[in-house]
This record gives sequence, structure tokens and C-alpha cells, in this order.
Amino acid sequence: MAEARPVPEVDRAAAARKAVERRRARAALKRDLTMRVTTPQTVLARATADPDSVEGSMRITDFLLALPAIGAGKRDRILDDLGISPVKRLGGLGVRQRAALTRWLDERFPVIEPRGGRSRLLVLAGPTAVGKGTVAAYIREHNPEIHLSVSATTRAPRPGEVDGVHYFFVDDAEFDRLIDAGELLEYAVVHNRSRYGTPRAPIDAALAAGKTVLLEIDLQGARQVRKAEPSATLIFLLPPSWDELVQRLVGRGTEGPEERARRLRTAKVELAAQNEFDHLVVNEDVAAAAAEVVELSSSSAR
Repeated sequence: MAEARPVPEVDRAAAARKAVERRRARAALKRDLTMRVTTPQTVLARATADPDSVEGSMRITDFLLALPAIGAGKRDRILDDLGISPVKRLGGLGVRQRAALTRWLDERFPVIEPRGGRSRLLVLAGPTAVGKGTVAAYIREHNPEIHLSVSATTRAPRPGEVDGVHYFFVDDAEFDRLIDAGELLEYAVVHNRSRYGTPRAPIDAALAAGKTVLLEIDLQGARQVRKAEPSATLIFLLPPSWDELVQRLVGRGTEGPEERARRLRTAKVELAAQNEFDHLVVNEDVAAAAAEVVELSSSSAR
């Protein structure tokens, strides 16, 4: 009888590293679900397509607990109602179990259905540090036919920002005057500190000239624009992952620890509002994200 050959140490080390990477990937996926960076329907679809993927290897219990407002008690009731064993992994669900889970997800977490028609007024919003300004700047440089609105703000300029190009930097007295004179299409207090607003006159002039206008604003402002201009196309910019969003905010280096923590709390709230928008665009690559935004304008449909 042949002797069993010992497993080389290098194989054990590689397997251990792979297991650690797998656990980290699943942990990151859970954060993305909790923070609504990705939809549970997307995760289930990937698990179905590839049972050996990170999504496919996730236990159904971990999947449900990662969803907003789902605790252990509610998780167990959901599994009982759906007839799914708690030991199941997403990639190992049967056809009926998958169908039942899909129906429940669609009822609990409705997926955005893009609105028909396109507008010449585009509104780009998203969580802090997602890269709205970078995408907007890319569009300004590569699509001169699109008028990029310049917001007014009471905050101080960051390094490299130019007055009248990136923002109109004004004091509180001037901002009050703009409000009182009705010269702002929308305005809001952001991060409980500075005020931001969109001057109305340049937008009206650009639209009257037949141009497409892009507003890069915050969630509160987007809601005001939707109320004032219901035909506007609202686009929500998403990060590729929650960890990437955190890294972008930390790497920016323009805020202290307390301000970063406050902005991340705000980002979590903002991400939860993405279903209010007409379209979602993931900002993994700036050029690709900018192209998607431009494609959603009425001018690109001609």
C-alpha cells in the first residue's frame, strides 16, 4: 500500500492566504450590502451565475443579516417563510428557493426602474467623496457642449479650487442676498456646516440656448430640483464599494478625523436615498462614469 504523500508547506500557506482573502472579500461584500452600495438582487444574480464566487459562497444567514433593518429574529422568520435552510449558501439555493427569495427582495428592496425620456437638465448627486466633482470636471473638459453649472458656497476654497470655476465662494451675507432675491434654483446646508446653492440665471440662459445643463449638487438640492423641475433627469453616482468610498475620503486628506466620521455617517444616509433617482452610475472609472452621465442627456439621443 503506497504511503500518503505529505502536503507541501507552501500549499498549506497558499490555501491559508486564499481562505483569508475569501473571508475579507465576504466581509467587504457584507459592508456593501449594509451600506446599499450594491443591491441584494445583484449579489443573488452573481451567486446564481457563479456558485463558486464570493457571492455564491456567502451563507444565506449572513446575506440576510447584512441587509438594512434585518436582525437575527427577523432573519429566522424570513428563512422559515421562504422555506430555506439556514445552512444554505446563496450559490446553492434551489430554483424554487431562489425564486421565493427574489420575490421577497423585490418587495422589500425595489430596484429602480429608469424613467422613460431624457432631459436637457441633468442632476448629478451622490454620497460625499464619491467623486461627483471629478466626474463633472471630466465632462466639462471633454464635453464642452454641456453647460456645467457652478454652485455658490459659503465654505472656504480647498487647495487648487478657483473661484468662478469650481464654485462661487461667497460669505453668509451674500448667500442670504441670493436667497432673498430668488436667484437660487436650490440651496441647502451640507454636513451641518456650509451652505451650497445653484444660481438660477446661468441655467435658464443655457437651457434657452438649447444646451444641456449638468448640475453637480447634494441630495437635498437634487430633491429641490425634482420639485421645481419634474422633468429633470436625476443621476446618483455610486462608489464601486463602501471600502473604496472610505479610502477616497481618507486619502483626500482635506478633513480631520471628526469631520471624516461625520461625512461617513452622512454618506450612509445619502446612499439609502438612491431609489429616489432615475439612474444609478458606478464611479469605478472616471471616464466611463462621465460617458454614462453624458449618454443620459437628451442631446446624446439625437
